[in-house]
Amino acid sequence: MKTRYLAAALILTGTLFAAGQAAYQAVKPGPAMTAAAQRWLASLSGEQRSKAVMDYDAPQRVDWHFIPKASRKGLQIREMTEEQRQAARNLLRASLSEIGYGKANRIMEFEALLKELEKAKTGTPLRDTERYYFTVFGQPSETSKWGLSIEGHHYSFNFVVEKGRVVSSSPNMFGANPATIKASPLPGFKVGERLLAKEEQLAFDLLAALDASQRKTAVIAEKALDEVRTAGQPTPPTDAPVGLAAANMSEPQKKLLRSLVEAYAENMPDEVAADRLSSLKDGGFEKLHFAWAGADKPGIGHYYRVQGEAFIIEFVNTQPDAAGNPANHIHCTWRDRRGDFAIPLK
Repeated sequence: MKTRYLAAALILTGTLFAAGQAAYQAVKPGPAMTAAAQRWLASLSGEQRSKAVMDYDAPQRVDWHFIPKASRKGLQIREMTEEQRQAARNLLRASLSEIGYGKANRIMEFEALLKELEKAKTGTPLRDTERYYFTVFGQPSETSKWGLSIEGHHYSFNFVVEKGRVVSSSPNMFGANPATIKASPLPGFKVGERLLAKEEQLAFDLLAALDASQRKTAVIAEKALDEVRTAGQPTPPTDAPVGLAAANMSEPQKKLLRSLVEAYAENMPDEVAADRLSSLKDGGFEKLHFAWAGADKPGIGHYYRVQGEAFIIEFVNTQPDAAGNPANHIHCTWRDRRGDFAIPLK
């Protein structure tokens, strides 16, 4: 029974991941995504395309979420042939960095672990390693403007490619349940594994590095937020930054903050990551704000926010994991303060 669940995950991830490794090349993401989308769409039947393709301006393009919803837009992996799944994985791979692609695959594998951990419970959401959906908005070409959504439980990736360049890569979300594996009833899941370790640990390290005065400014609430803000909404939070400015940090503290931001940017291909970090040049880094809420140690709810002129990072770990361990369930997002989905804020 246990190996059957794991096999379902590995069919989707391990085999296809290995096959894609040999073909990977450091190419510009826009053209690579466009070519991969064209190949995937060409492999679909007419009925499948009716689910997989929508108009660029369709309202579903900005309808995103990472919770285990009963239904979603797009064509799910379960409905694809093996050839189509390979093409879909190539599209996912072209859209992310090697680091981001590895995390996305592992998140899907974690669905098998969740299914096993929750098998004695009733009323739990459907856990399925194949329940991830791909949607193309518009017609991918070297001269067109088109959108892409790849999402399911615990991840949501949204892109806009215009004339061969990725002009939007948000909203972008990764999640992990459990955040740290406490017990493993399945092979392939090691006790102590932390899927989003850098995103959590670097923030703990930065908080611990602050002196009493800095900490007083950085900590905005004794209790953590329950969830990242505006989850599932088409526009990011628009309020002013709070917390401690990078300008008021020491050089070692700034190094930790930069490493934390880079932990999110490195999920994207190099060109997209560079675009994300470009706002930190010419004094932009000094304007970054780091804000914390909740406990300063694992196992108790905690939240942080990093806000700059062009982006907002939010991280929350307050929910229990599938086994009931408190604050062992991560949601973290990257949002564009200028507007997600390549839609400028008014």
